[in-house]
Amino acid sequence: MLKRKIYDDLLRWKANPDKKALVVNGARQVGKTFIIETFIREQYRYVIAVNFIERPQFKQVFEGELTADAIISQMTLLFPDVVFERGNTVIFLDEIQDCPAAITALKFLSRDGRFDVIATGSMLGMSYREVASFPVGFIERMEMHSLDFEEFLWANGITAEHIELLRGCFESMTPVPPAIHEQMLGLFREYIVVGGMPEVVNRYAATHHFGEILALQRGIVRDYTDDIAKYAVGSEKAKARACFLSIPKQLSRDYKKFRYSVVEKNGSARKYGGSLEWLYDAGIIDFCYNLERIALPFEGNALTDAFKVYMRDTGLLVAMLEDGAQADIIGGNLGIYKGALYENIVADIFGKAGKKLYYYEYRSQIQMDFFIRRHGVATAVEVKSADHTKSKSMNAITGNYGVLRGIKLTSKNVGRAGAVDTLPLYMAMFL
Repeated sequence: MLKRKIYDDLLRWKANPDKKALVVNGARQVGKTFIIETFIREQYRYVIAVNFIERPQFKQVFEGELTADAIISQMTLLFPDVVFERGNTVIFLDEIQDCPAAITALKFLSRDGRFDVIATGSMLGMSYREVASFPVGFIERMEMHSLDFEEFLWANGITAEHIELLRGCFESMTPVPPAIHEQMLGLFREYIVVGGMPEVVNRYAATHHFGEILALQRGIVRDYTDDIAKYAVGSEKAKARACFLSIPKQLSRDYKKFRYSVVEKNGSARKYGGSLEWLYDAGIIDFCYNLERIALPFEGNALTDAFKVYMRDTGLLVAMLEDGAQADIIGGNLGIYKGALYENIVADIFGKAGKKLYYYEYRSQIQMDFFIRRHGVATAVEVKSADHTKSKSMNAITGNYGVLRGIKLTSKNVGRAGAVDTLPLYMAMFL
């Protein structure tokens, strides 16, 4: 079984005596149902499990009175063999987005407090107008993603001790032993190709067969396009699909700001902006906003109409490219698109760590891939896919824009030159 970090978060939630109902959101096929089923099997004696897609008849439980007593009474009829025991019984509502009334009911089940309540769902298919009242203040949310790089390493036999050795080098700015450094660079390239979808990672860990994982990934991409056709409303279907399929082209350019004209000639934010938001809510893409000026807080200095779009799983992005791209990445021979993929994987790593994404670009003269808050200051992060790591933009930003620290993520080992640290690409997981 794949080890997932969210399991520890679930344990902390369960240990809280004042816990609220838990809602675990995330894109499709990132492993939400599997990890929750594993958790409740190991941590509870009695389970009431309802999947609103597999068993739509369960929606009738929430069609009448939504008090906790009324809901539990209905459930005793549907689950006559389950013992409702305070502290040992959990109610698991899977695919809750398909039952808007159950979303409202979370307020009353949470306030009642006799039984733990966990819900999983996706923003796909969510109709806010059908939810009578959102349970604001009565739920705790967790966001689940596909596997991050550290989880990928665990799945491929890299031990916690091994990772702590790398962390020690990161914290002390000490070079990683050369053999380990090369091994980690190889695993990082594999992660770009494989990505973090649980089914894909499991297959890769078992077979290391790139052809098999490519077939799985392209199946997931097809599922995403099918979901767009199923859940997007009206004309949004074609627009969301066009935005989704344009992402590889958007990232192929030196100037990576999202351009609606790549989606459609004369395309505009008015026509396609809502479609991008739909893909973001579905957990498929992430936004990286341009900073009007480099200053904290980033949120207050970001331009909402100037942004880049990244895929939340780089393996799926690779699967959208032509055959042969996998071998090119593993061999380090992908030309200009190599930089796009390396940027996407760093964006994915930052996003999975809970960071909002920001970049800086000024008249195509000064460009910086990312900015993060680190040690209380605005820190420039540049992703270098080539062995040549000199950077006019980094030198200009740290010299003339009041930026005190910079980080270059490269294939080189740990090093420091003035205000700029050089870190191996795989150490992005420690940022």
